[in-house]
Amino acid sequence: MKTYEPKPKFIERMRLLLDDEQDLKNFLETSKTQSKRSVRVNTLKMNPDELKNRLEKKNWKIKQPFKNYQEIFIIENELEPGELGKTKEHLLGYYYVQEITSMMPILSLQLDANNSFLDLCASPGSKTTQAAAVMENKGTIIANDLTLNRISIISSNLERCGVMNTIVTRHDGFELCSKLKKLPIVFDKILIDAPCSGEGNIRTSNRTFLEWSEPLLKSLSRKQKRLVSLAPFLLKKNGEIVYSTCTHSPEENEFIVQYLIDNFDLEIIDINLPIKTRPGILEWYDNKFHHSMKKAVRIYHHDNDLEGFFLCKMRKKR
Repeated sequence: MKTYEPKPKFIERMRLLLDDEQDLKNFLETSKTQSKRSVRVNTLKMNPDELKNRLEKKNWKIKQPFKNYQEIFIIENELEPGELGKTKEHLLGYYYVQEITSMMPILSLQLDANNSFLDLCASPGSKTTQAAAVMENKGTIIANDLTLNRISIISSNLERCGVMNTIVTRHDGFELCSKLKKLPIVFDKILIDAPCSGEGNIRTSNRTFLEWSEPLLKSLSRKQKRLVSLAPFLLKKNGEIVYSTCTHSPEENEFIVQYLIDNFDLEIIDINLPIKTRPGILEWYDNKFHHSMKKAVRIYHHDNDLEGFFLCKMRKKR
């Protein structure tokens, strides 16, 4: 497999985001390694203990790293290429192959069975199926994405996992929010897991180094700002919204959160996660962010031997 080296400008930006040269070195060295394999037990169909026993009979070495989230498994031994997706247990929907940091937005939302929940950029359905499991197939989920191919993937995963509380829609995220705002329809919780430059997924997609550029970051930032610009209207009073990406770029993260709290009656609130996190940054070049931005969460792959991520949780005050 061909590998690519980070561009000098990317390294310069990461140097500004990280603590010191040793921190940067650790980040770059970890980017050349493979991330841990992880799966999430689909508790709509299977008990974690029972699935653990079944997988251990295949000589899989299973680790449950979080006491309060027994459904999260790390597979510690080497597997054949594609083996995670070929088992009978996977085909029957007993587990979902999902990176651990990808599970953090749903954990941070603390959904329950009475909630109405909008997953605005839902493909391939990892967070939607996780939400359905947390909500015990109760409440209401709207899972949205743009293209027919993405909708097909979501629908397939929902069916495989036995999800029955979800409506799938195919719209541009901005247009969907516009239509729901006119009805009006409001939600207890909203997740905007925005399409991004993928700087946090370098370990699984080294090609990100090749495709990375500052103009790309600025272009994506404009699209993300449009994407989020109507979503707060769909929140109930005291409703919560999580904005997340799998990138480190402030243009795609803190800049978007700052836009939201500047233009809507939203406040950033604390997030407690079972992995190591760092606070959101308070300035970037000549731009300064609200002091509460430190409550946002940055996840770097060398801190947890996982993938990189960003998320921020906000509450609607009125």
